[in-house]
Amino acid sequence: QVRLVESGGGLVQAGGSLRLSCAASGNFFSINTMSWYRQAPGKQRELVVDITSSGNTNYADSVKGRFTISRDNAKNTVYLQMNSLKPEDTGVYFCAAVIRRATWSNANDYWGQGTQVTVSS
Repeated sequence: QVRLVESGGGLVQAGGSLRLSCAASGNFFSINTMSWYRQAPGKQRELVVDITSSGNTNYADSVKGRFTISRDNAKNTVYLQMNSLKPEDTGVYFCAAVIRRATWSNANDYWGQGTQVTVSS
């Protein structure tokens, strides 16, 4: 069984910083792209940023220059450093990963349970 577990959410004032972590555990062969999504109340889930296994990144325009994604492949963990936070960054942040369970299997999407980020004005 593959699990993604996020941590690091919380309440912060505007202009502050938070660091999210997401660790993958279980039995699998490889992890491809890892991503952070967020969902604000009443809105659809949106991609914040993703990072390939080779380190290529893709940021949403709304977070460029403020958020930084990184990953530690040895620890099967992805991080999201969020600086200069704004009230509009508030939402539930979800980690996602494309994981191949075995060399002979297809890769599938896995999701974490989400962690709440609240930015007060």
